[in-house]
Amino acid sequence: MQPTRTWRSLVFSDLGVLLLLALVRLALLFLTHPAYGWHRDELDMLESAQALAWGYVAYPPLTAFVARLGLELFGPSVLGVRLFAAASMGAIVVLSGLMARDLGGKRYAQVLAAVAAGISPVQLLGGSPLSYSSLDALWWVLAAFFVVRLLKSGEARWWLAIGAVLGLGLMTKYLFAVEIVGLVVGILATPARRFLRSPWLWAGAALAVLIFLPNLIWQAQHGFISLEFMRSIHERDIRIGRTESFLPEQLYFSANLVTIPLWIAGLVSLLVGKTHRAFRPLAWMYLVPLILFIMLQGRSYYLAAAYPPLMAAGAVLAEAWVHGMRPAAARRMRGSTWSALAIGGLAFAAIALPLAPPGSGWFETAWGLNNELGEMLGWPELAQTTADVYRALPPSERAATAIVTNNYGEAGALKLFGPALGLPTALSGMNGYWHRGPGELQPALVIALGYDLHGTAAHFGACETAAQVKNAYGVLNEEAGEHPWIYLCRRLPRPWPEIWERLKVYG
Repeated sequence: MQPTRTWRSLVFSDLGVLLLLALVRLALLFLTHPAYGWHRDELDMLESAQALAWGYVAYPPLTAFVARLGLELFGPSVLGVRLFAAASMGAIVVLSGLMARDLGGKRYAQVLAAVAAGISPVQLLGGSPLSYSSLDALWWVLAAFFVVRLLKSGEARWWLAIGAVLGLGLMTKYLFAVEIVGLVVGILATPARRFLRSPWLWAGAALAVLIFLPNLIWQAQHGFISLEFMRSIHERDIRIGRTESFLPEQLYFSANLVTIPLWIAGLVSLLVGKTHRAFRPLAWMYLVPLILFIMLQGRSYYLAAAYPPLMAAGAVLAEAWVHGMRPAAARRMRGSTWSALAIGGLAFAAIALPLAPPGSGWFETAWGLNNELGEMLGWPELAQTTADVYRALPPSERAATAIVTNNYGEAGALKLFGPALGLPTALSGMNGYWHRGPGELQPALVIALGYDLHGTAAHFGACETAAQVKNAYGVLNEEAGEHPWIYLCRRLPRPWPEIWERLKVYG
């Protein structure tokens, strides 16, 4: 009987409710419309997962390790690999509720914080494709959770947990360093600087460096190539206007519109209020990254993981406010709050999640607001069309043919689907593909994908159109709409090593 009572007490406890919300968040993964497949970025990550290293041109190694684990456990299963991303988002839901509890909240505050964090558009997006942003968000929120535990308990040994998470964050995304700067400022600018005298803080810092050290060594061995990559990508983002709406998108993209009062109240409370005075470093962990990303012209979603701690603090204030109302007014306020969160969550889920049937009116509307949906369509068709072009060549020409793609999505798709179609390994000049080299083949022919006619001629000389890339739903995404032609190039204008040198590009 005792195990049954223990199980029942967990299910109906505050933690049990938070875990149930996390399971609901996880279940959204399995509502994905079957038409959607791998995302472009996932195809690149899967390629990296099959060539494990302590670093890559575009990102640190941890997400590729997680993708490899997914491949080992589930094979090339979209849902299997994405399970880790969805679980990360579910964990953020639970951690947000637990932070509200540690900040003084009862069940209402905990559930409110968990739901508010879970309906962020970036959070919804982060649970579908597996990307380094999915895990980066988890480490960011987990670091804040451990900081709350540190400040609440005064137990300096929490610095070991904080240090471990900071190291994992750096092994996931280099921009995690901005969160570390926010934490440092938060400690120095508040009474928490007393921990500077603790050996546990320095042990935690050493642990973070130790975890990050393998990638740091890899970078040193490769001339810190990721700095060149990040500089190139940042210049591109500024050039095409991706950073211009940083501040407005904090209101409707990094956090859901309906949660604005919650996180603003939480920020004010952490910054100047008496209730959360001991937790003031959390405010700096938001404000410092905010200021740095504005100065550096970062993209809006970089800051999304900083909102759950603010929502947790705001939820505690909301609970106290509702508790002070008369019963009828309190019921109306709770009903209005849950209704607003439900409407906001469902509205953004319809856009952010791969739910809309491709080609439908719903899809056209969602795709217009979220171009990531188009990135998950058409990859098997692209591989099949490429295979048709390749197999149409005489055997003697096939042996001397290289398949070259303009971006990592196309290369990753051919790497994943190509072996079953008899294709050789595709090459690309983008990111890590270029740095891994062209192999030993000195091709006389090139099948080129992802280029326009001008780009193809610039690299491979005069080429003929061999096929057109389409998808089953008539969706004119990047592959089917922007550069749909596959070219066959028989007379290369210069020696292959010179062509390869010119193919290098970051994206």
